[in-house]
Amino acid sequence: MAEPTEAASTRPDPAGRGPAAHAAAEPAARAEALADAALAGDRRALARLLTAVENRTPVAEAALRRLYPTAGRAHLVGITGPPGAGKSTLVAALIEKVRAAGRTVAVIAVDPSSPITGGALLGDRVRMQAYAGDRDVFIRSMASRGHAGGLASTTTTAAAIMDAAGFDLILIETIGTGQSEVEVAAAADTTVVLEAPESGDEVQAIKAGLLEVADLVVVNKGDRPGAQRTAAQLRAMLTGSAPKADPPTAGDAGQVPGPPPRPRPTRPEVLITTASTGEGVAELLAALDRHRAAARDSLGAEARLVRAEAQVWAILGDRLRSSLRDGARRMATDEVLAAVADHRLDPYAAADRLLATLGASIGQAGATPTER
Repeated sequence: MAEPTEAASTRPDPAGRGPAAHAAAEPAARAEALADAALAGDRRALARLLTAVENRTPVAEAALRRLYPTAGRAHLVGITGPPGAGKSTLVAALIEKVRAAGRTVAVIAVDPSSPITGGALLGDRVRMQAYAGDRDVFIRSMASRGHAGGLASTTTTAAAIMDAAGFDLILIETIGTGQSEVEVAAAADTTVVLEAPESGDEVQAIKAGLLEVADLVVVNKGDRPGAQRTAAQLRAMLTGSAPKADPPTAGDAGQVPGPPPRPRPTRPEVLITTASTGEGVAELLAALDRHRAAARDSLGAEARLVRAEAQVWAILGDRLRSSLRDGARRMATDEVLAAVADHRLDPYAAADRLLATLGASIGQAGATPTER
């Protein structure tokens, strides 16, 4: 379907609608055209949709409304771990095995942001150029744009659009800072944590909580000395299940109820791969398929609920910030933030005051914060 042109907005409207109605209809019409093209296999249209998602445009929102009901069929796999563990090399090796099996695959490689342009700084697609001409492989680098947790704030939305576009497997590769990558567990059906042999990274993984979110643990660079020993150490660490924290209740003063803890396996499987040669990658793909089948039977509904909550809370946060910085509210918001910076107002009272400007109200637990 052809995309609407700019000239379309100047044509007479038989219904007698004014320019404002045309302006509101244009993003919906463009989103409809791009969504239809993406569903028909047009990779350029899919790329444009993902750009709209990253830029948080009205086109992206309209397209997601159209595409979201058709999503939910792909297997979303998060791949995380410390720098140097070989995440991008493993992703490339997985692509090869997935394509050999005749399945389609999409990749979201989340990179740090450029401080100048805000774009993806590393661009992991350069490591996967062998698949640039394969229409059943789609690789997208996304800038984190300062979002903590190893992902971009729009990663889950981008994955949903790729899912609707018909990809069988979607690989989500995190930044790889090694300390704040646990957010991927809420975005993925299966979380793979990579470790490098004899580097001390397993200690960092424990500190960062990475092993607690792992469905599968992979010791990559298995051709190095110490790979078997590292795998044995990790298996010993993972003999029991990680403790699950109960979600806060309404009576917990000062706490905001969050999503329920994602169900974890009692003992994540530990595998060894050498991504550079492909050794062990077929076994990893088989383990991913086994985990997906098990999750469908027992844990799938809970994991989907956690993902849904994470998506909705993220959108609510973005919309609250956008509303408070928009137009007439911008000056009042700046004044409240300045009062906090000068210690004339505490952050809790500031949050209440900003919510009040939106017409929102929340129950107060404990003493009401006061202005200094």
